[in-house]
Amino acid sequence: MIPVQVDKTDPTDLYEQVAAEIRRAIADGEAEPGERLPPAKDLAAVLGVNTNTVLRALRVLREEGLLEFRRGRGISVAGTPAKGAVVQKARELVEFARHHGYRIDELIDLINEIA
Repeated sequence: MIPVQVDKTDPTDLYEQVAAEIRRAIADGEAEPGERLPPAKDLAAVLGVNTNTVLRALRVLREEGLLEFRRGRGISVAGTPAKGAVVQKARELVEFARHHGYRIDELIDLINEIA
């Protein structure tokens, strides 16, 4: 099991602490791409937090591209923090482009032009 700890006296939200600990474990190689994580309810029990807290942390990590959810197969490590950072920047770029009136296909064309 990935060693995850939370500090309930820390003002940081518990879900952010859980996400940070899992992110660190992935960065340190304690959880490799393809490795399955324990069920959220098991992580919650070990941490002494609500299952919804753990699920929220896992969703954050999925949005970052670090975790993959598969029905019937559970949650597994999908990538590295570097990939997660690229996914985050890509999301920011899409949001920025949309804010400035660009459609996704136009953004893709722009990226292909400069790549």
